[in-house]
Amino acid sequence: MKRLFNWQVILGLLLVALSALVYLIHYFIFRDAHHIFIYLIGDIAFVFFEVLLVTLVLHQLLHFREKKALLNKLNMVIGAFFSEVGEGLLKAFSIFDKEAFKITRKLVITDGWSEREFLKIRKSVKSHPYEIDSKRGDLEQIRDFLKEKRQFLLNLLENPNLLEHESFTNLLWAVFHLTEELIHRRKLIDLPEADYEHLSGDIKRVYHLLIAEWLNYMKHLKSNYPYLFSLAMRTNPFDKNASVELS
Repeated sequence: MKRLFNWQVILGLLLVALSALVYLIHYFIFRDAHHIFIYLIGDIAFVFFEVLLVTLVLHQLLHFREKKALLNKLNMVIGAFFSEVGEGLLKAFSIFDKEAFKITRKLVITDGWSEREFLKIRKSVKSHPYEIDSKRGDLEQIRDFLKEKRQFLLNLLENPNLLEHESFTNLLWAVFHLTEELIHRRKLIDLPEADYEHLSGDIKRVYHLLIAEWLNYMKHLKSNYPYLFSLAMRTNPFDKNASVELS
């Protein structure tokens, strides 16, 4: 880093010296300092506008395009996550939710959904109480499922681009935490009440983040990949009548 900085300083001084040399040559040829200073001051004045244009406008536009392209690539990763892990967890966790019927019937997405409907259901998902009871479902089955998918989840975390997608990264960490909580218990039957309450909280965290991220992913598919959206609707984990076969 120090060598790089020294190289940049030397280059900067060299460029300034060359600029001064050219101005001197100009003066010795035309003997017109007034003309030199008119254009010099004009050029310096334009530098501030150039910084504004390049740094604040063009740079932001390029950054926005790069981020959009990156998020499109990340949605491919998110799609793989839901195919391998997410959809299975959504089906399993709905059993633990005492009030699941209040939210699952709203998540039967159709091809006619608009931006407004996605926004409306996102608000409903956020305000849903998520009355999770970890004694209602099969914790051992979830533990075995997550243990089987552990390497896949670890591979996802190795993707440095995921840092650009904070909500999905939070979801992965929540899934990992639940996995560790389940694996480190010798048994998942006849646990102390405090343990069941703790696991209920962990499941609630994952379930809430999972539904929100699934909605975002479905919205992305509808806007950009209609053929993938069609398959996603026919495999909707919240639709009891969903069938992959076309009728």
